[in-house]
Amino acid sequence: MKFYQKPNCTTCRKAKKWLQAQDVKVQEIDLNQGLSEGEIEALIGTGDYTKFLNFHNALYRERKMKTNPPTRAQAIKLMSQNPNLIRRPILVRGSKVVLGFDEEQFRELSGR
Repeated sequence: MKFYQKPNCTTCRKAKKWLQAQDVKVQEIDLNQGLSEGEIEALIGTGDYTKFLNFHNALYRERKMKTNPPTRAQAIKLMSQNPNLIRRPILVRGSKVVLGFDEEQFRELSGR
């Protein structure tokens, strides 16, 4: 499983602590390092790209993305250029993806 997070993010730290307590082994990926457009595209897959946008981010609010969402290509480019625009944490197992920390969904995905 892959765990995309930002070490300074409170929610990410809470999720990481839960994973460690459950003895879930993950490959940690630091979103501070950024992701390429191809990596973001692969992460989103056939899913709804707008769910990957961090609605707490200033750029999201400035551009009024809730009412005027960017195209998929624009969103992927923006997330690649602005890693804070990516909703986090993200837990991935195969083709299944959990966005944000939801203990029940983490438990389901990790089998714990």
